This record gives sequence, C-alpha cells and structure tokens, in this order.
Amino acid sequence: MSRTLSASASTLPGYSAPGLDDARWAAVVARDAAFDGRFVSAVETTGIYCRPSCPAKRPNRANVRFYDTAADAERAGFRPCKRCKPGEPSLAEQHAEKVAEACRLIEAAEEELKLDELAAAVGLSPYHFHRIFKAVLGVTPKSYAIAQRHKRVREELGRSATVTEAIYGAGFNSNGRFYATSSDVLGMTPSQFRSGGSKTEIKFAIGDCSLGLVLVAASDKGVCAILFGDDPETLAGDLKKQFPRAQLVGGDKSFEQLASEVIGFVENPRNDFDLPLDIRGTAFQHRVWDALRRIPVGSTASYAEIAKIIGAPRSTRAVARACATNRIAVAIPCHRVVRSDGSLSGYRGGVARKRALLAKEAKS
Repeated sequence: MSRTLSASASTLPGYSAPGLDDARWAAVVARDAAFDGRFVSAVETTGIYCRPSCPAKRPNRANVRFYDTAADAERAGFRPCKRCKPGEPSLAEQHAEKVAEACRLIEAAEEELKLDELAAAVGLSPYHFHRIFKAVLGVTPKSYAIAQRHKRVREELGRSATVTEAIYGAGFNSNGRFYATSSDVLGMTPSQFRSGGSKTEIKFAIGDCSLGLVLVAASDKGVCAILFGDDPETLAGDLKKQFPRAQLVGGDKSFEQLASEVIGFVENPRNDFDLPLDIRGTAFQHRVWDALRRIPVGSTASYAEIAKIIGAPRSTRAVARACATNRIAVAIPCHRVVRSDGSLSGYRGGVARKRALLAKEAKS
C-alpha cells in the first residue's frame, strides 16, 4: 500500500499543496490506479482533468495542476476527460461495490449460495466475479461464505440449547464436518467456547518498553493479546475482560522469551511479525485486520481507504470499530490507520502511543 497523501488547502479550494505535487505527478507518470479517487490532474492547455490512471498521452508537467476531487476541478473551470471519465466511479470502486453487494447476499443467506447465483445477482459472469471477488478481498467467495458460517456458529453457541443445535443453526449440514475444523475456527472446542473458554489456559507477562507497560498473552495457538498501559493491574483486568472464563497464568521462562520478542518488535518495527497469532473475531473484523497487516511499516491508510480495500466503501465507521476492538496491538497494526485528513484518531493504547509508534516506524 502506498503512503497516505494528506491533502491541505491552498488559495484555490481543493488545489493541492505544493509539497504533494511531486508525489501526485509520480502517480500520474506511473498511471497508478491505486490513486484513483484520491485526486485528479488538470491540464491548463486543454482544460481537461483526468484520473491518475488515465491512459491518454502524458501532458507537459508545467501545464498540470492537481485537485482533491473532480468537483474542485470543475469549479476551477476544467471539464472531465471522456476517456477515463473521472467524474464517475472508478473501475476499482465499481468492483468494490459489486463485491460488497455479494458479501451482503452471502451474509443474509440461510444456505450457501452457488457461485453462478452470486455472479448473476451482481450482473457478472461467474469467472469474472470470482476473479474480482478474490482480487478485492483476498479470499474466494466460498472462503468468505465459510467464514460467515463460522461467525454464525460463534453467535449460535451463545444462545442455542445445545452445541449440535448451534452447528445446524449456523448452516452446517453435519456436525462432523464442523468438528473437523472447530479448533481452528474457535481457538478451542465448541463446548469450551460455549462455556466462555473456561478450560482454556492463557499465559501472560507484563514488561517495560519505551511506550510504557506492555502485556503479552498467548494461548496454545499463538499470541492472542498485546496491550499497552501504565498500570499492571489495569492491564491484567483488561485481559480478564477479554477472556472472562479462561484460566490466566503467569508465563514461564520460555514464555518470557516470547514476550521479549514482542517487545523487540515494538522497539524495532518491521514488516515480518512472524510469531503465531490466535486471532478471534467476526468475518468482517478478520477482513479489516487482514487489510491492516498489509500496510507496510512507515505507511498509513485512512479508515475510508481500508473500507474500499475490503469491498465495503460505505463501512468506514464499522472499520473504525473493528480497529478499536483489535486486542493484538502492533502485530495487527491498527495504529497505522488515520483519518482522511491524516490526523490521528483514538487508539486503544492512547493517541500518544499511536503517535510514538508511527514516529518509530517513520525512522525505520
């Protein structure tokens, strides 16, 4: 993902600040579709404005001006290019909307929908739909549907009379089929999940780092929590709230080594956090968290950009909530998500820590 370009006002509404021009020109030269929708380029000699990805002949740099939106360019007297049609949704945005529509259909369906049924519902051929869906979300429609059923199982286990009833209520046509993957889905057996993880052991340790105190917790499947704070009792209490019926135990020497590795990652950020993770959340949260893990060290993305990446461009607030519920700080780098204007918003460990983490990564 490219580094976020934060627009600022100039004497003309929507006109880019001079400091952004070089980066935006580079996007135009590369015809980088990733920047479509983030700004437009206008040519003074022709009176036309285009998307960054427009395939038309490249204009003379001296004649180009940049605007935040198509509306800003039109207010300045420019007209849209007939070739790239910058006033209309980009192809990427159109694809994202179709994928979002398909996701809504999958989530609302009582039974698993077939590929050709989904494709027909959004007006695409099965082959084209499958390719677009995977390109936007990083998973196939079938994988997304399975994840959605897993989410339903988690919900049903909390309210059904029996585990079997929950499994069938979530759309599985055999309990054996679900039990074969239940540990990967729930992080524990269905019965343990239903009882609140009462038989699950979670080891934890609290250590010092440059950002204050950090709690590292892990189940037998991997790291399940990395929390920042100022008080050890408050941190331990927060962990207890996250896993109310799990058995929390202090880590031994081998676990302290794992905690040291996490602290080392905090102090020297890099792209390859290679410790195993025990990630628990809804299908939507997993989509958001997966997108966050793809943001390179030293870069940021806005909540709106993440919403577009996961194929739900209207779900900016839901993306923000998913970031707020992330309990595995740094490994799932929600600190790299900022407002559309580049300013910092809330962070579980505090905005000051978010700013400090970004400053560390900017130097790496």
